[in-house]
Amino acid sequence: MIADFGVNDLKLKKWAIVHSTDAFGNGGMNALTAELKKFGIEPVLVQGFTNNTVDFTPIVLSLKRTNPEALGTYIPFSTDQGIFAKQLQQLGVRVRWVGSPTTVSETAMKLAGSALHGSYAVTDFHAGANDEARAYSRAYRERYRIDADNYSAWTYDALHLLALAINNAGSTDPEAVRKAIVGIRGYIGAEGVYNFDESGEGVRGYNVVRNDNGTVVFIKRVDFDR
Repeated sequence: MIADFGVNDLKLKKWAIVHSTDAFGNGGMNALTAELKKFGIEPVLVQGFTNNTVDFTPIVLSLKRTNPEALGTYIPFSTDQGIFAKQLQQLGVRVRWVGSPTTVSETAMKLAGSALHGSYAVTDFHAGANDEARAYSRAYRERYRIDADNYSAWTYDALHLLALAINNAGSTDPEAVRKAIVGIRGYIGAEGVYNFDESGEGVRGYNVVRNDNGTVVFIKRVDFDR
């Protein structure tokens, strides 16, 4: 989704990838690199960092030197996301940014402020994606006085799915619960419609969103066939 939106919708051809070196970041980097190659694009820079990095200056300077059109990121920690964005802004690096869900997390956006304005993210959750997401978002804001994001929506859907599976199984035995989970079809959650397969894949759709001066704006949703 990051590659497809960046190349086909934004018409960006010269890419850099910045990622954490944990399993999430490395996996995302490998997947994004492979997808870009399908478009005939070899990134001009692929740079990893360890989680909880405080100084991103070497990475930012590398970006400044290679001068990409597009920046694809896989950053799991909101604080890393915010600090990286601010240092990009401080060192004068301007690039079209399409990132993983943390790009529009509540914490990252508050920490980065204007440094993340104009960035895009491919995210599992958006408040306007469906009726369930809208209802959940209203209830979450009423309760906690902040906007819901991926972190809360993941947990919300996971607990409801687990409860449904336990009830369907009539048991808390792990194997019985797993069998019940992969048997769930057509469950509408905050992150989309869940149709599980034997590998445990449930949702096959993502939202493209944009940070419009601090407000997360829905661009489109893409759902994939099983």
